[in-house]
This record gives sequence, C-alpha cells and structure tokens, in this order.
Amino acid sequence: MAANNPTACLLVIGNEVLSGRTRDANIQFLATGLGNLGIPLREVRVIPDVPETIIGTVNEVRAKFDYVFTTGGIGPTHDDITSECIAAAFGVPWEHHPVAWPRMQASYKPGEFNSARQRMATMPRGAELIENSISVAPGFQMQNVYVMAGVPRVMQSMFEWLAPRLQGGARIESRAVHVVGLPEGVIADGLGAVQQRYPDLDLGSYPFYRAGGNGVALVAKGPDAAAAEAAIAEVTALIIGFGKVPVPGEPPGV
Repeated sequence: MAANNPTACLLVIGNEVLSGRTRDANIQFLATGLGNLGIPLREVRVIPDVPETIIGTVNEVRAKFDYVFTTGGIGPTHDDITSECIAAAFGVPWEHHPVAWPRMQASYKPGEFNSARQRMATMPRGAELIENSISVAPGFQMQNVYVMAGVPRVMQSMFEWLAPRLQGGARIESRAVHVVGLPEGVIADGLGAVQQRYPDLDLGSYPFYRAGGNGVALVAKGPDAAAAEAAIAEVTALIIGFGKVPVPGEPPGV
C-alpha cells in the first residue's frame, strides 16, 4: 500500500463477542468506510473485558498505527470498562466530562440520571466527543484513539459523524474478476508473479462455493486505480490461458 496512506487498527472489546453470544457486525462496515477514506484497516483484534488486556493492547497499537478505533464497552453496566481503561492507558483521570455530563443529565427526568447512566458521561480527562444521531451518549477521542459504541446502529452513526473529520490518503480502489471451475492451486504461481509486478497492491484470491459450481474470486486493492485495473487485466489473461472464461467483478452474493 502506498506510503502516504495512514493505517488503522480496530479493537473489538467484549466478552460477549469472544464467547459467541454476539456476532460482530462492525468490522466489515468500518473496513469499507475507512477504505473509502484512504485509511486501510490493517489489523483487527477481539479482546475481553479485562483491564490489563485493554490497557496494554491500546498502548501497543496506538504507537503502531495512525488510527485506532475501538467498539464496545462504553455502556452503563459493570462490564462496560473501556472508557476507564482508556483513561488508565493515557495516564489521566477518569472524570465527569464537562460537556457530556450536563447534556446527559438534562436528557433524563429528575432522579433518573443514576450512577449507571453517569458512567456514560464519565471519560478520560481531555476527551473530545464523538457525536451520534441515535443516542445522547457520545463516544470520544483521545489523540489517535477513537472510542465508539458496540451497538452497530449507534457505531455507524458515530462513524458517519467522524468520517469527515479524519485525514485519509488516496481512496482504496478495488477491481475484481471471478471464474468458475478453476482451482486456486492451478493459478497460484501466476498470481504470485502478478503480485510481484504490482508491489503497491494487495492481490487476493478468495474461493467460493455455489450450487452452480465452485470457483475463485481475484481482487486487486490499492490507492492506484490504474494499477488495480492493469493487474486484473493480467489476471484475466492468466485465466483465459487456462481455457476458462473470467467474469468481471466479484461473484453474486459477495
């Protein structure tokens, strides 16, 4: 990938994801949205609601990536500990946020802004709010760490607010072709040669299984649309060389 594209990491925080209780629905949305901004998602980790793990992982990845996004753990219950762990990671107090606290307090009837709800207005000192149109409870930013809700609808609203404020690079372009009846192993060497000729692209091979026949999708991604198109043209010629008919784009249902 081109050197001028910033990189991102996503931390999915929550025991419920690791246990299989909840299926994560945020990774694909964020990978696509960030790619459109020219911020390739380079790593995703799913970690438990364990303070030492959250603190250590946040400090590790915020030094490695330009952007770190987290989802989950900013609700009102006892296991929602992401916010206080971010405070610990940055070495600052976890305290009433001067904007979020009065706003949330005003949104409830007298006596309903209880200790559980107050947790959602308690953040690391210096946090900048991430707004959303779904809930009065915001996410927040600490330097290059962006802390968002785990509930997909709320997270998506937060990201839509945040996206125009992120500094990206060249949009990540994608070009694809697929073919039925040609195993990956047959074209692997040829694909490797194409990849070597286009080092700034990610050339992926993805098998698919359909009632009408098994096949493989070949996808070139990178910030240079012309290079992606040229690479896929070479892949198309490679497939034709094996006597198969390639189809532009990814297979239906992908």
